[in-house]
Amino acid sequence: MLSPRDTLGLSVDAITSHRLRSVLTVLGLTMGVATLITVITIVQGANVYVETKIANLGSDVFQLARTPFAVTDFEIVLKALRYKRIHMDDYAALREGCAECKIMGASGSAQVRANFEQQELQDVSFNGQTASMGEIESRTIELGRYFTEIEDQRSVRVCLIGATLRDHFFPGQDPTGRTVKLSGQEFTVIGLYEKTGSVLGQDADNFAVVPLNSFLQLKGARYSLTINVKVPNDPAAFDRAMDQARLLLRARRHIRPTQEEDFFIGTKDSYIQLWQQISGAFFAVFILVSSISALVGGIVIMNVMLVSVTERTKEIGIRRAVGATGIDILRQFLTESVLQCLVGGIFGIALGFVCAALLNRFTAFPASVQTGVAVLGIVMSSAIGLFFGIYPASRAAKLDPVEALRAE
Repeated sequence: MLSPRDTLGLSVDAITSHRLRSVLTVLGLTMGVATLITVITIVQGANVYVETKIANLGSDVFQLARTPFAVTDFEIVLKALRYKRIHMDDYAALREGCAECKIMGASGSAQVRANFEQQELQDVSFNGQTASMGEIESRTIELGRYFTEIEDQRSVRVCLIGATLRDHFFPGQDPTGRTVKLSGQEFTVIGLYEKTGSVLGQDADNFAVVPLNSFLQLKGARYSLTINVKVPNDPAAFDRAMDQARLLLRARRHIRPTQEEDFFIGTKDSYIQLWQQISGAFFAVFILVSSISALVGGIVIMNVMLVSVTERTKEIGIRRAVGATGIDILRQFLTESVLQCLVGGIFGIALGFVCAALLNRFTAFPASVQTGVAVLGIVMSSAIGLFFGIYPASRAAKLDPVEALRAE
């Protein structure tokens, strides 16, 4: 029986003697593994992206609102639009009655136009917030400050803006102290938020934040508010606060124990769970497509190995005549198959790293190939080599030595 070293040497010689065929064989598997690595990397990066940018809440914050925060059924949204609005008196009642709600704030939102001199920006998210939202929100203020409780109570016309407004109206300048028009009214800029970038194709920096009372003066009571509650560093108290807030709001809205609630409670997990439902379906489809690519690569290898067995029939006969066993022949052809697949897997992983590096370089997408994913690529390519190499290898091992020697 040949030693593993000799078997490996014979396999390498056989592969290098047909370079073009070997390269084309490896290329098919390279694309299959690269596709798989890239898909998994994108999905993993998307999960991080959603958690840090879309779910713009801490794990210790929950919200109460008239409409759902994360839902795929549009019928639920239409039904929710018929529910009672949440007003400032609801916020005041929860503030007074919810003992476990450590930090509480309220917010409202509308779409408006922003103007500076002769310039205009459409579809700006106009957000009204209580002063306490400065402690609840996870966005970072790059320049300036947040407004105070006194400024909110007096409906002072001050605002903080996102990076899109700064870049459009004051490119390369400090916007603090400048005056912009929001919904036709002048506001003095007192702060600038750190740039977030585009989130799933939507500009996340096209917004302005003003004191809630200033917002309500302009937009009136027809806008339903969102109540935000933060309970830091105490998961048990966080759960108790959610229960208390739910009971208080049910009581204020006269909802019986058996009746469905006409408001929604959302946490960071609400957004993450919705994303996982969406991404799970895409992930399954992408994995199926990449698996088909890998399968095609495996079939190509099997076909090439079958051709190789036919071409090398006489060689197999000579080796059997000088003492090689069927197991030796089987091991050699299996080794050739696995070697080609391993090379294809390694190149596929390298290509996956390149794709991740390009995403990081030219986008804000947090893509990186995890060690486990790279190991998966190696394992998958080895398994393909074994599975699709068994039939050609066993066919070579079963050749009759005498008949093989007669082959031309």
